[in-house]
Amino acid sequence: MPMNTLLTPLPKSPPLPRYATRLLGAGLAATAYVVCLPWDLRNRAGTPGAINETSPVTALGLTTFVLALVLLSAYFGLRDRPVWTLLVTAAPPSTLMFFSFDTHPTPDADAWQLAWAFFALLMGVGVLVVGALAARFGERGDTGTAQDG
Repeated sequence: MPMNTLLTPLPKSPPLPRYATRLLGAGLAATAYVVCLPWDLRNRAGTPGAINETSPVTALGLTTFVLALVLLSAYFGLRDRPVWTLLVTAAPPSTLMFFSFDTHPTPDADAWQLAWAFFALLMGVGVLVVGALAARFGERGDTGTAQDG
């Protein structure tokens, strides 16, 4: 597959490859969440009866997840509109996180809705910023090439 096919704007491509690429991106974003972050995100006591709680989220898992979202955001920021970049990259992990929080209710504090809203907003803003920066740098590269030709 030629490199220019991988970077052509999605709105200008035929419908089947356009939506297949978007579905693949959404699948990759959801897979990154499932692989990198545990399903049950609640803090747990390290040992039975312990006072201190530990988080099941590891630094390596979180870093890998953020890196995957940044790469997907940059790719779709170059190729697609911002709303599609947001829907393809941030919506699947946010949805999975919502169901993760919702299916594991906590008996002592029920503030998962606030945590979910914060992290969903953080993912959405991050995706939009990275996508916008990628689109901006992509425009600069296209402009320079067009002037040379």
